[in-house]
Amino acid sequence: MILAENLIKALKKNNIDFYTGVPDSILKKFSACLEKLPKKNHIISTNEGSSVATGIGYYLSTKKIACVYLQNSGLSNAINPLLSIASAGVYSIPLLLIIGWRGSPGMKDEPQHVAKGKITKKILKLLKIDFCILKKPNDLHKLKRLINNSYEKKKIVACLIEKGTLKSNIKLKKQKSQKNQILRSEFIKEFLKNIPKSSKIVSTTGYTSRELMQLRQVEKLYNGKDFYMVGGMGHSAMVALGYSLRSNREIFCLDGDGSILMHLGSLRTAGHNNRTKFKHILLNNGTHESVGGQSTTAAGIDFKNLIKSIGYKNYFQIKRKNKVKIELKRFIKSKGPSFLEVKIKNGSMKNLIRPKNLIYIKNKFMSK
Repeated sequence: MILAENLIKALKKNNIDFYTGVPDSILKKFSACLEKLPKKNHIISTNEGSSVATGIGYYLSTKKIACVYLQNSGLSNAINPLLSIASAGVYSIPLLLIIGWRGSPGMKDEPQHVAKGKITKKILKLLKIDFCILKKPNDLHKLKRLINNSYEKKKIVACLIEKGTLKSNIKLKKQKSQKNQILRSEFIKEFLKNIPKSSKIVSTTGYTSRELMQLRQVEKLYNGKDFYMVGGMGHSAMVALGYSLRSNREIFCLDGDGSILMHLGSLRTAGHNNRTKFKHILLNNGTHESVGGQSTTAAGIDFKNLIKSIGYKNYFQIKRKNKVKIELKRFIKSKGPSFLEVKIKNGSMKNLIRPKNLIYIKNKFMSK
């Protein structure tokens, strides 16, 4: 195992002291250490492509390499700026990528992570990115050669880190006590009781999909059929919109604040297409809860004015438990596209199960 504090010390010795990225469960010990840095030295981005772009801008200003951290699933978001801006054949911008390697060979993981884990090294080789794998403390010496190579040849380099590699004596900072009263699971339970039986639900990745599935089994709630976004963070709204284009059924999207921020422009597409059966729900707790609880920037957004300005017909908000039933029913009966913001507090169900047999889930969702 590698102490995350020592990883950051090694990076500092090699002239790297600026970090930007998207929180990842494998790298949460790394994130805990980054919270100790001044704000100007660490920016949490909404998506991996934006992180790469921030790192590019930082280099243009300072001539210093930025460290961009991400989960390997996020490489897909990062490829565009990596290849079309930073690569040697274009602007030749040096960057260091720290990549949480979910689904690495021999590591038991979920299907979507296994699929990406198998090809992660191939993707890096295809992008002509030199990389090393950090597994034990002695591996930190590899960083000097890698970073020197990045500076000298003005190229992108990367480090892969597997699950369980990093440890830390520092814990992620606890977020301020939330005034919100509603748990995600409490809302989803009431939601399933009130939606039409023929409804379709697309739920975002992480705890939202897992709690939705678990509540169905535990509480025996069968209204609607679900499509769980086990991957593809940030794309749940567009999957729901795509479904709505050729269906007269009510389609609900259960979204999270970290997810919705990742591809915020999708909201305009949903509003502009004016689908009356499209209903969008934001479960907003201001954190990336399922990967460690790091803060998002959703707290500063006035979703009411935003939503109305980009084409949604209705905006609803729920802050208190005693308003859940009445506001939920108003939202469900509304003519879309409609948006419901639910202010929830952190906290999830215990022993959460994970979606399995994904082909069966897909076929069930598609059936009448």
